[in-house]
Amino acid sequence: MTLKKNKVKPYSNSKSSLEINSKDKKIKKVILSYSGGLDTSVIAHWLIQKYDCEVICYSADVGQGSDLSSLDKRAKAAGAKKLIIEDLKEIFAKDYIIPAMQMHALYENQYALSTSLTRPLIASRLVQLAISEKADAIAHGCTGKGNDQVRFEVTINALAPELKVLAPVREWELKTREEEVEYAKKYKIPIDVDKKKIYSLDKSLWGISVESGNLEDPNNEPLQNTYITVKELENTPNKSEYIELTFKNGIPIKINDKKYKLVDLIIELNKIAGKHGIGRVDMVENRLIGIKSREIYETPAANVLIKAHRDLESLVLDREFLHYKDILSGKFAELVYYGLWFSSLKEAILAFNETTQKYVEGIVRLKFYKGNVVIVGRKSKYSLYQNDLATYSKGDIFDQKLSKGFIELWGLPYKVAGKVRK
Repeated sequence: MTLKKNKVKPYSNSKSSLEINSKDKKIKKVILSYSGGLDTSVIAHWLIQKYDCEVICYSADVGQGSDLSSLDKRAKAAGAKKLIIEDLKEIFAKDYIIPAMQMHALYENQYALSTSLTRPLIASRLVQLAISEKADAIAHGCTGKGNDQVRFEVTINALAPELKVLAPVREWELKTREEEVEYAKKYKIPIDVDKKKIYSLDKSLWGISVESGNLEDPNNEPLQNTYITVKELENTPNKSEYIELTFKNGIPIKINDKKYKLVDLIIELNKIAGKHGIGRVDMVENRLIGIKSREIYETPAANVLIKAHRDLESLVLDREFLHYKDILSGKFAELVYYGLWFSSLKEAILAFNETTQKYVEGIVRLKFYKGNVVIVGRKSKYSLYQNDLATYSKGDIFDQKLSKGFIELWGLPYKVAGKVRK
């Protein structure tokens, strides 16, 4: 089953939030954000046991590259009434990735928000499904230590505050992974348990996050098996590769001379850049809940597109806009990371950004080599670079005599201050 509507609006009815969220209200139907892994498979059964309710599972394809069709049998074996799978790649690319790319959003100047951007989209779809199915609650499998719990719950509360949110991992009696495995075996819930799988992975079209295992010691060098799409430098080509990216209205539309649909362009750029070892980030980040976490991110397409888009803007937009946008870029990244996608400030920032994207049109030429992406050229019909003003050669029309008066006026307040303080 696929949901038809792509836009989610806040939902309200005649009943008050206090009445609906009352602990005394019986939960009859729950929409569960379902990945098909150990946690959410056990959660589906646990919810039915605890609340004697109906569970509908929901899985979203945001470009993780796995076959979700195999999850239906597992969800039903866990007791779910049905599983709904929805392909969100195009919506994700157009409505979430592009705004973040145009805002050059990097949390703490490094993380391209690959996981963070998927959460408000998935949560908004959970809300829409809950409304259409007349569910009482939405459940997720997030832990109490991570950021995703915040992103899911803040989004759900912003769009439909009358819905109850359930987070079983924060409250159930299963304290370890081993206990969850035993629970699954007891109730014959089919799961894939690989004892060699020591890392926690989250994949999307915009990138991959890797954590846990030996990465929990920030002093440990990542092992070779932590590399997913980005090649180790030792295994990258010994010859550089040049590509050209064409943008129109701030959106990438071509790699070299070939035009792509947006999703396909991101996938192709992930392959090309990843082959050259580009887009891998190893950082200690500050989680929203207050703890530090060592994370590995692989975001080859994101890193290349953000860098190319920013460079093209430097050619076609004025100084004051660019400098002010640098300030807003950091704030925008924080809002996304903090789960505040559906906030007035985020909407205002994007409105500011959209006013100039019609001029962000042109071609950026890049060179890939051994983990580095170097911009070697750019051109646009909207270029503000004027050769006859910039050149030091024949044809220079800049009147250098004017600079003397400019400097006198520009520095006048500081000249006066210098005299007074002396």
